[in-house]
Amino acid sequence: MAFLKTPERNWLAAGFGCLIALLCISSVISHQNVNQITENTYKSQQTYEIIKGLDDVFVEMTIAESARRGYIYLGNGDELTRYRSAIGKIPPKFNQLKERLKKEELKELDEIEKLVSQRVKLLERSLILYETKASTVKYQESITNQSIALRQQIQTAIANLEERQQAELNQSIETTKRSIHERKAIEMQLMFSGFVVIIVCFIALYDQISQRQQAETLQHKLAQQKEVSELKLRFFSMVSHEFRTPLSIILGSVQLMIEGNSKWGEERRLKNLDRIQTAAMSMKQLFTDVLTLTRAESGKLECNPETIDLESFCLNLIEDLEVSTNKSHIIQFETQDKYTYAYVDERLLYSVLSNLLGNAIKYSPAGSKILLKLDGTNYQIRFQIRDEGIGISPEDQAKLFEPFYRGQNSSYATGTGLGLAVVKRCVELQGGTIALESQKDQGTIATVHLMRQTPVLAVQRSLAKHNRSIAIN
Repeated sequence: MAFLKTPERNWLAAGFGCLIALLCISSVISHQNVNQITENTYKSQQTYEIIKGLDDVFVEMTIAESARRGYIYLGNGDELTRYRSAIGKIPPKFNQLKERLKKEELKELDEIEKLVSQRVKLLERSLILYETKASTVKYQESITNQSIALRQQIQTAIANLEERQQAELNQSIETTKRSIHERKAIEMQLMFSGFVVIIVCFIALYDQISQRQQAETLQHKLAQQKEVSELKLRFFSMVSHEFRTPLSIILGSVQLMIEGNSKWGEERRLKNLDRIQTAAMSMKQLFTDVLTLTRAESGKLECNPETIDLESFCLNLIEDLEVSTNKSHIIQFETQDKYTYAYVDERLLYSVLSNLLGNAIKYSPAGSKILLKLDGTNYQIRFQIRDEGIGISPEDQAKLFEPFYRGQNSSYATGTGLGLAVVKRCVELQGGTIALESQKDQGTIATVHLMRQTPVLAVQRSLAKHNRSIAIN
């Protein structure tokens, strides 16, 4: 599956590519720096070993000279051993130096080696003269003076070679320092460039995201406006349709009564009046639901709680419903609540229970039983409406509280789809909850929980109690 190319992805890819390139260049420069430092360290070590080797040669020559004098002038045999040991260490030192020096520097080393060899020969001749007792003080002094002259030449040659080695080393170190500083400057520039790339990519990405969010917000607003327009259209279509039917019934019944009032008997006249009353009540309920839902959506639906007798309230509600439905259903009322009084909004509660009982009547077969049960605790009250109707499928239960939504199996009965939406708004406004339990063709149980004392009243009483406490103090 190919990924869609978006401006954000392009900016991210470009920024990532620049960063990779900068990192590669920085890595190469760092590698060169490490190699330069390693090479300089190795060269410093070599120079140090060359200088040490030259010093060691001079030291061994000095030891040999000192041992020769001690042997000749003091007759100490141990000095001869020390002399032989010092002379024997000189050739290996030269071999090591030859391995470390460059080809152009070997000539100077050869000159030093020749001078050392000449001095060794003088020292050997001095020992031979002493051992054959052919030496005299005059001869020994002559040999010593020659040895001292050679020593000075050797010392000067070694010093010159060491100075040249040190000069080359210093020049290499300075060159390396400059190179490292230059490369550090380049690395800093690369790092700064990397930050610039990141910032530019971030700004560009942020701009793209902001533009996309603005576009999405605008699209969302357009969708909302479209939805609102469709909702308004559905609303006006539904209202016009729902009002047209009862109005037609009322107008038709009135027309019939005007035309045939003198010929009708009392029973037929009362039946026609009952049709007019039912249609008028349907219009009234529809108007009440629309007004309640509109106020709830605009935040203007008020909750004005007062203390009411719930048992009397429920009995009066059932009586009203039985009159309006001609007792087509058996509505039973049960209560186990010893506290029949509660502080609620009577108007909102009437809207809740009348809609729930009205739905139970509408979607239950004629003659079936409908139960309204009241119970609760010291802190809350519970209303439960149980019917034996068509039930609600699980798919419909998730959307039943949306305005204008009706279940798929409810098309046979007239309705607006506003009842449960109104119920939910009225319950929530009083700080309560509503739940539905239902299965298709097995009836429905609607349960409403309300606080016996509304949250608004609880806050008011708490403030009043606090104010009394302050006043007493």
